[in-house]
Amino acid sequence: MSTVETRPESPRPQGTPRWVAMFYQPAAQAWRTAAESPHRSPVLHALGEMTQTLRARGDEASFALWGPKDGEWRRFDTPLKQAASPQPIPEAAATEPAPLAERMTGRRHQVLMSGLSKAGLYDLSPEDDATVQALVERLDEAAVRRVAHWLATAGAR
Repeated sequence: MSTVETRPESPRPQGTPRWVAMFYQPAAQAWRTAAESPHRSPVLHALGEMTQTLRARGDEASFALWGPKDGEWRRFDTPLKQAASPQPIPEAAATEPAPLAERMTGRRHQVLMSGLSKAGLYDLSPEDDATVQALVERLDEAAVRRVAHWLATAGAR
């Protein structure tokens, strides 16, 4: 007979509404702040990186995303909850072991986010996030680095 772990709902963060990712630590049976920023994009980026790290270790990832809405705190669905079906693995990564494929995907995502940041684009919309994810899934690392270089060059002007 297996036991089903129940976890309490994520508490609302303290202070002025801003973007905050909370994660649940089963060992401590507590919610902790994972990332916070006045901008949504860096918090989502950190959330993605932490999820990949935890899953690569074989740990379960439980997150809550809080942000401002009309000057008040509001809990939002995390991108992980919004995905109705699993994302397809690119053909190039299909033969790689799962943790390595996840790390490489994470690296490509980080490179693109860095390029966008250097170009002065910080607060991405959900449509922008989906586009970044599509690029990460379809391009190899060399192509992603080239796109990031173009963005950084454009941002330096």
